[in-house]
Order: sequence, then structure tokens, then C-alpha cells
Amino acid sequence: MSVKERKQREQADRERLIVATARELAEQQGWDAVTTRRLAERIEYSQPVLYSHFRGKREIIGAVALEGATEMAAAVRAATSAEDDPRARVAALARAYLDFAARNPAVYDALFQLDGGLAYAQEDTPAPLKDAFAALMESLGEVAGDGVDPGLFTEVFWASLHGLATLTRAGRLLPEYAERRVQLLVDRLPVT
Repeated sequence: MSVKERKQREQADRERLIVATARELAEQQGWDAVTTRRLAERIEYSQPVLYSHFRGKREIIGAVALEGATEMAAAVRAATSAEDDPRARVAALARAYLDFAARNPAVYDALFQLDGGLAYAQEDTPAPLKDAFAALMESLGEVAGDGVDPGLFTEVFWASLHGLATLTRAGRLLPEYAERRVQLLVDRLPVT
């Protein structure tokens, strides 16, 4: 291994450590607790080393969001791949999405609530974000119904899931109706 390759590997390892530590701290104490000073202390590097990888908290949030998008896409695909029926796939998708949001609140916030400096729904949207949307559209596109744009249908269904995830986490929805909400969404699909 050349010196250049070793340095690149070490830099990538430090970046992974910074992102993992930020994510862990955010999951434990919330994003307000994630500061460059705290991160530098936890990873045992100086703040200038941290700034050599990320310009600040915003870029760290963006890195966590990209990692989370990859994980969410994998969770949705794993859940939907086990189902043959289109409605069952959508129900599995909804459960996987809501479960991901509940199990990873700080990552979910990085993805959809906080400014990570990432472009959404644009040509320059990063690949992990596009892939996460594609993971949703793979199942939702086939149930959109005649004459309905699959991308638009996916956006609307996704917005419903986001609302459920956000309102549930805020304690504004009764927990005992969680499964009934998913079933209600699925029952209203145009596919038989």
C-alpha cells in the first residue's frame, strides 16, 4: 500500500468516526448536543482535524443524512422484497419506513428536518437521496393507478408517511392506532 493510499484510508476512517460519533451523540442527546468541540473531544482529535473533513455541523448533518438514506433504502427494499402482492408490498414499505423513523430519530431529523446542505428533488440531488426515493417508488409506482404519475403518487404517499412519523414521535397520535393507520392507507390504494 502506498503512502497516498494509506493516508486516504486514514482520512476515510476519520470521516466515518466523526459521522458515527455525531450520530451517536445526536441519538443520545439530540442534535443541539452535537458541537464541533464535543465531537473533537469524543473522537480525540483536535477541532482543526475535524474541520479538515467537514466545514461545520451542517456538513456533518448532511453526511449523517446520506448514510441514513442508504440505510432507509435498504430497509424498505428488504421489507418489500419479501412480499408478492402489491398491497402487501406497500404495507411492508409503510411499516419499514415508520419503523426506521422511530428507531433512528436523529438520523430521520438529519434526513428530513434539519439543514444538511443537501439538494432534494433537484438534478444535483446526491445519489443516496435519489436511491431512497427510488426505493419508495419501486413499490408505490405500481399502485399509483391509471393516469397518475408514479413520482407524484410516491411524493404524496411519502408525505403521508412523513406526517405519521412526525406526529407519532411528537406524541400527537394514539399509539394503539399505528397499524390501523397503515392499513387505512393501503386500503385506499387504487389497485385491487
